[in-house]
Amino acid sequence: MAQIKTLNGFRDFAPEDCAIRNYIFATWREVARRFGFVEYEVPVVESSELYLKKSGGEIAGQLFRFEDQGGRDISIRPEITPSLARLVAARQREFQKPMKWFQMGQCFRYERPQKGRLREFYQYNVDLIGEESLEADIELISLSIEVLRTLGFEAGDFVVRLSHRGAWQAFCEAKGLTETATDFMSVIDKWDKLTPEKLDEQLAPFSLSYDEVKSFIDAGAESTEEIKTIIAGLEARGLGDFVKVDLAIVRGLAYYTGTVFELFDLQHNMRAVAGGGRYDDLISTLSDGASDLPVIGFGMGDVVLRNLIEATPKALDKMQATLAADATCDVYLVIADDEKRAEAGAVATQLRQAGVKTDYSLSSMKFGKQFQRAEQLGAQYAIVIGSEFPELKIKNLAERSEETTNFTEDFAALVLDKLA
Repeated sequence: MAQIKTLNGFRDFAPEDCAIRNYIFATWREVARRFGFVEYEVPVVESSELYLKKSGGEIAGQLFRFEDQGGRDISIRPEITPSLARLVAARQREFQKPMKWFQMGQCFRYERPQKGRLREFYQYNVDLIGEESLEADIELISLSIEVLRTLGFEAGDFVVRLSHRGAWQAFCEAKGLTETATDFMSVIDKWDKLTPEKLDEQLAPFSLSYDEVKSFIDAGAESTEEIKTIIAGLEARGLGDFVKVDLAIVRGLAYYTGTVFELFDLQHNMRAVAGGGRYDDLISTLSDGASDLPVIGFGMGDVVLRNLIEATPKALDKMQATLAADATCDVYLVIADDEKRAEAGAVATQLRQAGVKTDYSLSSMKFGKQFQRAEQLGAQYAIVIGSEFPELKIKNLAERSEETTNFTEDFAALVLDKLA
């Protein structure tokens, strides 16, 4: 019988992969809380209408969509923002504004798997709701930068490419493209993916040329007062080296209304690490009459982020050092006399109840093999339990030193003091 493999675009998480995933999660959560954000969650399955109503054509074609036993048209979530808008629209009066929320969870998109993009991924969503000032935009962009800095990246490793939908709205009005603005913006969204010749072809129906649009993009830094204000705010925070105005960034999703930005790797030509922007109209659109709430948010996926960490030596070193310090085992109990296995269980119980990560062999194992296992698990200490119990030998595995003590009610406190 042929071996059953995971579906294309989906992943297993062996323990070492879970450790990396949890390292990324811990960083996401810690930075968000440092900025005063609180965590929320929404369902993995929603009505398909929620995604079809406002996300735009690209997402509609990527849905894992099916009819359930009740005949409902439902989809597994491809992104978090529509669910957030639904939740806020239904309960906005219950929450004090501004609302600073973040979420981490799985999303699913039916698209061709490639490096940095799978059909299943974890996404970090951070949203600031109910604040219309550009300080909110500056705050969100600052937070996105701080996530990468906390992971060990520096200026020159990545850049925030900043744009504004208002600049393009003014351009479309000036060129008489108000009615075809959505189709025009879909061409701009592919600006970095197509050749100038191909862009010329796709711009021709709008009576525009590549050179004409490129001139507008090149003048981006002076395009809107909003962009100038955001740049000034980031510079005041000492983050000016991490941002660059680039009007070619428009973001493909239809609901963006103002600021848009993406974080790009500068060293390895990877896809965008994160992206987001303003979507001030989405809540009222999805709720059929709820009052508008200004919102700015961004999303960051785990797949390309892990790829970037592993390709960047200083970020990789920081991750490996953190994972090594968070060993699966602090203390390994070496059972020299198998008749004392019950006593070993008592020692393990006291240590575990005190918060010490403790392990030992559940079946008979040679003395030397037990020490090898202790080192494989990254234990700092081995405690030898033999026939002379309650006398114990505590061995420091790094220093190759040992001392003898007795097992008492205060034994865990002694071990904790050594691990401190």
